[in-house]
Amino acid sequence: MSGDNVALSRLRGVLEQLIGQEGCPWDKEQTPGTLADYLVEEVHELVDAIRSNKPDDVCEELGDVWFLLLFVTRLMEGDGHFTLEDALLQAAAKMVRRHPHVFAEATFTDQDALWANWETEKKKEKADRGPFEGIPTALPPLLRAYRIHSKAARLGFTWQDTQGVREQLDQEWQEWQAAQAEADLGGPAEKALDEYGDYLFTLVEYGRRNGLKANEALDRANRKFLGRFDQLAQLAAAKGIDLEGLDLDGWNALWNEVKQRHESSQN
Repeated sequence: MSGDNVALSRLRGVLEQLIGQEGCPWDKEQTPGTLADYLVEEVHELVDAIRSNKPDDVCEELGDVWFLLLFVTRLMEGDGHFTLEDALLQAAAKMVRRHPHVFAEATFTDQDALWANWETEKKKEKADRGPFEGIPTALPPLLRAYRIHSKAARLGFTWQDTQGVREQLDQEWQEWQAAQAEADLGGPAEKALDEYGDYLFTLVEYGRRNGLKANEALDRANRKFLGRFDQLAQLAAAKGIDLEGLDLDGWNALWNEVKQRHESSQN
């Protein structure tokens, strides 16, 4: 038995003890439904570890995700729905089916033709589904918007070129500004919120057209801000400055010094 199989068998054995008669009360009460949120949380922690480039953390979080996947599978198996073997063989068959250029003799002229075949195969598999029903509603909104635009593009329901998206983006900006001006004068706040959403939705597509993922880009921006704020706090402490007593000019002075130090270190 290979090392991977031994490790998998060990983890499954631990799971069986946890949900067994003498196991953990909490684990024995779980269902696939109650585990769903924990699975989402652990996947986010895994993504965070990957983006932070921390291999040790990636290893740990992968283990947590594996445990929850096995947990859900075991509960489904206990209810007579399917086994782990069923799920894995189904995934393997699906990948072979959707990659005829790798596992068969099909050839595609370009990436667009490859995606068109992918969509054709998905339609065969799930003929009763609408084109957007496969996009999980639980995805973070920016990621879901990216997936929606990507799907729409494969269907041919999108702007003809990037310039068209840019023009739409400008229009959405103007509509948001007009709605925001109305809200500032006592108009409906929901209209401003809707127009802001339209602007963001179009901005996601503009980024996608340029090879940028909005969810990833915003995550990087969040990390950059928090990292620089930590440096700002350290700088303030070194200078004996109380952050709570700072005015905006003081904040900006510290922030600009942190930025200058960062830019100097990059050169």
